[in-house]
Parts: sequence; C-alpha cells; structure tokens
Amino acid sequence: MKRVLAVVMLAFGLSAGVAVANVEDEIRARIAPVGEVCLQGDDECGAAAAPAASASSGPRSGDAVYNAVCTACHSTGAAGAPKVGDAGAWGPRIDKGLDTLINHAINGFNAMPAKGGCASCPDEEIQAAVEYMVNESK
Repeated sequence: MKRVLAVVMLAFGLSAGVAVANVEDEIRARIAPVGEVCLQGDDECGAAAAPAASASSGPRSGDAVYNAVCTACHSTGAAGAPKVGDAGAWGPRIDKGLDTLINHAINGFNAMPAKGGCASCPDEEIQAAVEYMVNESK
C-alpha cells in the first residue's frame, strides 16, 4: 500500500510540476513583446536597410479628390451640399468668388466640415477639387 501511495504521490508531483511549467509558459507567451523597435543602422536587432522613400506623384487632380472625398455629399446633395452640375445651386456660391469657396472648403462652412472631412488632404488638393466642382457646375 505504501508503494502504491508513493507511486501515486510521485506521479501527482510530476504532473503538478508539468502543469506549473505549462502555466508559466502560457504567462510568458501572453506578456511577450509583439515586436521591437529598430532604428536605421542599429545592427543589434537585425534591422534591414531602410526602405527607399516612394516617389510622390504630386497632389491629386481635382476630379480625383472629388471622387475620393467630395462625391458623397456633392453628388447627392446631402446636408444641403450643392450638387455638382447644378448651375442654379452653384451660381450664388460662385458669385462670392473662388477664394471664398476655397476658404469655406478648407476651413469648413455650415454643415460641411473642414476639408470635407479629409484631414490628410493638403490645401492644394482641396483647392483643385473646388475648382473642378466649379468648372463642372457653370
């Protein structure tokens, strides 16, 4: 009986040790870093050469910006936006001058948010989009 008890206790002790090791491994896996920061020229972390900067093709055209950003409201008239091509809706706005329209587009006006909601669009792209919409709506 003592032998059986000794074998059972030994087996229990070994399985408990394995269980603790498994739990510790799981904890280590959960708290392990998901990555590392490598700076260019840092050989210690095996950083690859920095990728070449992509050549910018310059600002997008007015119609490209319109199709990407402005069309949601200016093709449907949402929130009172004048539809592109509607000379009656655009006429009074065009009469205020292109500079005013561009200022409103960049800084927001009435229901339109600044830059039509495209915070990453440079001012020159917004200007090109306004010029495109004005030309399409005369």
